[in-house]
Amino acid sequence: MKHLEVVAACLVQNGRFLLCRRPMHKARGGQWEFPGGKVESGETKQQAIERELWEELGIQVFAKEELAGVEHDYPELSIRLSLIKTNLIEGEPRLLEHSELAWVTAGEAGALDLCPADRALLKQLEGRI
Repeated sequence: MKHLEVVAACLVQNGRFLLCRRPMHKARGGQWEFPGGKVESGETKQQAIERELWEELGIQVFAKEELAGVEHDYPELSIRLSLIKTNLIEGEPRLLEHSELAWVTAGEAGALDLCPADRALLKQLEGRI
C-alpha cells in the first residue's frame, strides 16, 4: 500500500479554526478536513504546510510546532498526518482548491462530516483549541 507523509494546518482566529471541504471529484469528496497536503521530497513539515496553504488558499502562514499526529489507512493509501500550528501572516483564505471553507469551534467541527484521519486529530486537540 502506498504511504504518504501529509501535513494539516491548525489555523486559529478569534477562537475558531479553519476547516475546508474537499471537492466532490476527489477521494473523500464532500468531507471536511484541516487544510494541507503532501510533504514533498526534501521539504520539512513546516515548509510543506506553508507551501500547501499558499497553493490551496492563497494565504501566507508561518508554521510553528506540531500539535498532533495520526496514522490512518484509507482503502487506497496509508498516511501519517501531522497537525501543525500555523499563524496567518497575510491574506484571506480563498477557495482555490476546496468547495467550501468554514471557521468553526471544536464543537461545530465535531458535527461535520470530517475525513476519518482529521476526526482523530480533532479528538487529540480536545480542550486545547
